[in-house]
Amino acid sequence: MIRSATRADVPAITDIYAEAVKHGTATFELTPPDTAEMTRRFDELSRGGFPYLVAICDGSIAGYAYAALYRARPAYRFTVENSVYLAPANHRQGIGLALLTELVVQCEARGFRQMIAVIGDSANAASVGVHTRAGFEMTGTMKNVGFKFGRWLDTVLMQRPLGDGGTTLPKG
Repeated sequence: MIRSATRADVPAITDIYAEAVKHGTATFELTPPDTAEMTRRFDELSRGGFPYLVAICDGSIAGYAYAALYRARPAYRFTVENSVYLAPANHRQGIGLALLTELVVQCEARGFRQMIAVIGDSANAASVGVHTRAGFEMTGTMKNVGFKFGRWLDTVLMQRPLGDGGTTLPKG
């Protein structure tokens, strides 16, 4: 089941993200933020009207996804960046694709026109594959832009149009 996240979900979201920070290269953060910081981030996105979702499996939060502005400058106001994180036990079960698919639907309903994926580590084939299955296309790779776990990491950029994409003028 996928539903909108609530503040009560933030501790579980914090735990999932902490695992990704400590053991993965999907994020280039080096120190896991605490629950207070994750609550601040959640509140900021919620106030901004961005979708923030959780996937529930067997009564627990298996993963989460959210959209945020791609860049702060006004010309980017119709473009969002997605983030999807799963608890380690829930990888490779289709949960990430389900979260991303619902995130796309909710962003389209809010009038956004483009979604950008900034994927940490070009070796992250699972994330690239999920985004490809969700309709994203590869737009480029920035080489050696992050340094984590004693090695240089690339960033993969992927993009997907939302709704009419760039074929019509946006409203507002």
